[in-house]
Amino acid sequence: MINQYTLAREFTQKGVGVHSGIKSNIKVMPASKNAGRYFVRIDLPQHPVIPALISSVVSTTLSTEFGMGDVRIRTVEHLLAALTGMGVDNARIEIDGQEVPILDGSAKIWVEAIASVGLVEAKADKEENDFTKIITNQPQTKPVISEPIWIYQGDAFVAALPSSETRFTYGIDFDLPAIGNQWHSWSPETESFPDCIAPARTFALAHQIDQLGEVGLIKGGTLDNALVCNESGWLNPPLRFTNEPVRHKMLDLIGDLSLLGHFPQAHYLAYKASHKLHIQLAQKINGNFSTNNN
Repeated sequence: MINQYTLAREFTQKGVGVHSGIKSNIKVMPASKNAGRYFVRIDLPQHPVIPALISSVVSTTLSTEFGMGDVRIRTVEHLLAALTGMGVDNARIEIDGQEVPILDGSAKIWVEAIASVGLVEAKADKEENDFTKIITNQPQTKPVISEPIWIYQGDAFVAALPSSETRFTYGIDFDLPAIGNQWHSWSPETESFPDCIAPARTFALAHQIDQLGEVGLIKGGTLDNALVCNESGWLNPPLRFTNEPVRHKMLDLIGDLSLLGHFPQAHYLAYKASHKLHIQLAQKINGNFSTNNN
């Protein structure tokens, strides 16, 4: 059986959304056993709830965005990666806006906040509400990938391969000399998420910034919350790792795959992938397990 954990107490953060440029406040709170990780838009009537599940994804344009009816919450991946990487299975995330703050562009500040409050074993409520019953789909024993599962688009791909351990390997390839071809492999069973993955910041290519701004993206992007690279190198060094860009892509992958609830045991391998491919892999994995369990 899988033990479930939640926060020992709540914490708060505030900041600007990297795409919307709008400030929001977040309160991350303990939640009961089997509640999962879920968002609550406290700025809207009836405080609509959106579970952090694959079924909630409505867009993957430069971030992962949830939606339910007209309600939206975007750029959820860094916070979800932090919660998952720190072992938080159940959490209520209250937000008063439509985008999770980007903070410093990584999961470092989220991880530090989680570490500051600590974890406790999640306990079942005396009476589960209807929402809890709806999202309690997580397997109670850890699933295992027994056959390769692939998603690809051109030369980009993401896969879940049978493995004796859970491992993540990511590769990227950019024409800019400061980035180039980078690979990183990480095992959550033997290597620290707070030290090896969480500090890696999001990055942008200088020649794309104007174009992204014209289509309403990165309105809140600054040199304080994203690394920016051009032909000459990084505009805001130093890097936290020599291969910080690929580590950040791995951070995104972890956040996106967290929508499975628990990672099935597998070697997750990605190359030049995107939020779109990450989510498509999660959907395919989820579909395979749902079919096998019926």
